[in-house]
Amino acid sequence: MNLNTYFSYWAELYKEDMMNNIMPFWMKYGLDTQNGGIYTCVGRDGQLLDTTKSVWFQGRFAFTCCFAYNNIEPCQQWLDAAKSTLDFIEAHCFDTDGRMFFEVTAEGTPLRKRRYVFSESFAAIAMAEYALATGDQAYAQKALSVFKDMRRFLNTPGILEPKYLPSVQAQGHSITMIMINVASRIKKVISDPELDLQIDESLNALKKYFMHPEFKALLETVGPNGEFIDTINGRTINPGHCIETAWFLFDVAADRNGDRELTDMALTILNWSWEWGWDKEYGGIINFRDCKNLPPQDYSQDMKFWWPQTEAIIATLYAYKLTKDPKYLEMHRQISEWTYAHFPDHEFGEWYGYLHRDGSVAQPAKGNLFKGPFHIPRMMTKGYMLCKELLAGE
Repeated sequence: MNLNTYFSYWAELYKEDMMNNIMPFWMKYGLDTQNGGIYTCVGRDGQLLDTTKSVWFQGRFAFTCCFAYNNIEPCQQWLDAAKSTLDFIEAHCFDTDGRMFFEVTAEGTPLRKRRYVFSESFAAIAMAEYALATGDQAYAQKALSVFKDMRRFLNTPGILEPKYLPSVQAQGHSITMIMINVASRIKKVISDPELDLQIDESLNALKKYFMHPEFKALLETVGPNGEFIDTINGRTINPGHCIETAWFLFDVAADRNGDRELTDMALTILNWSWEWGWDKEYGGIINFRDCKNLPPQDYSQDMKFWWPQTEAIIATLYAYKLTKDPKYLEMHRQISEWTYAHFPDHEFGEWYGYLHRDGSVAQPAKGNLFKGPFHIPRMMTKGYMLCKELLAGE
């Protein structure tokens, strides 16, 4: 394999797909030019299926636009769309208590609020990336303020409704991993001791509580001190989440002068999660596994969703860049070829989101409240960056 040819091919494909397929699709069918913000509930051909707006995706889309602006091409249309969406977020998506809603109407009327702080996490990284794109430090300050509110919500008993009754004591991997990414993104535009403190706290929790060598797995739910919970939920492995965590750790390691111990930790998580997630029969990353190989509960357990594939593309390419180990290049080839053979819709554009285990399309819509312009274009931007760095010998 000629490495220059390989990385040039993927760099060009990621950029071309981003600029001529993914972003044009969402600019045409998702961008709300009347109210601001983004619609994501669209059918295969772009038909608007529901005007309900996912607050998650207001932040995700604004981040996507700015991340691509900063790292692929400074397209003014993308930056304008990000500003419109950030304006919508600030005008309509925060409740009076500082927490964010989960769903709003097209005009911004609140519909639903959940116990999670993921809406806040995506608003924060969007504000930080916009600050990076424009040099407007007011948005860096806003991002830091949202981040500090998130920490307060998470660390103050009584603000967030607990997931379980007091008889169940548990902690989840999702918020632990997302806080690493939020703090890492904000650190690029503003300094504050709480950002490093959060990263260190999350890294410690991953290593001490969620990584379970006896199963060679990073578990989604554990006890307060990392205890293994022998229930269906406690045995759940979400390979996509774990692989995403691995490349978040690669980012932190890079920011810390190539921290070898942290890199090795991330590689361990990637190796474990690939072994659990890669479907040796059909290809692709499977949704859920049970760490004791018992039947998973989730109805979508053996499906292939879009986002675990994109996280695996980033993580394997990143792992190769850091190690030059050919096994990661082979993993990148496997997941990239399988993903591009099954997810893109060559007739109407964009990608399908939900496939059966064998790779056939389960439903053809291009978006809903959970799928929209984030994981796919983030992969294309990050993949393009990594390929360019590899071509430059970095």
